[in-house]
Amino acid sequence: MAEKRELKITVLKRTDTKQIFGDNPPMGQEIEACNLFKEGQEFIVSENGEMPEGFCHWAWNDIYKKVITLMYGGNFPWMKEKGTSVSCCTDGLRPVIFELRRME
Repeated sequence: MAEKRELKITVLKRTDTKQIFGDNPPMGQEIEACNLFKEGQEFIVSENGEMPEGFCHWAWNDIYKKVITLMYGGNFPWMKEKGTSVSCCTDGLRPVIFELRRME
């Protein structure tokens, strides 16, 4: 079995409805960027693979497959740097984009 490694999650970007839909948001009003995260914020996933404290449950569910792949030594062929990935939550109105990085 592959040795598990810790993983660092960094918040790259928070988006809002104006960035995605311009002046015509589907809800009829602008929705601000997610207030659970701040750009540059970092989270560490320990070797136990549990969601870091303070992380959004919905976002965790969305990125979990990539987290586990990287923790167990997997790589994504479309990524230039091994041990990394970029992923986002599936909030279609204001997604948050994360960098995932295996800690060596």
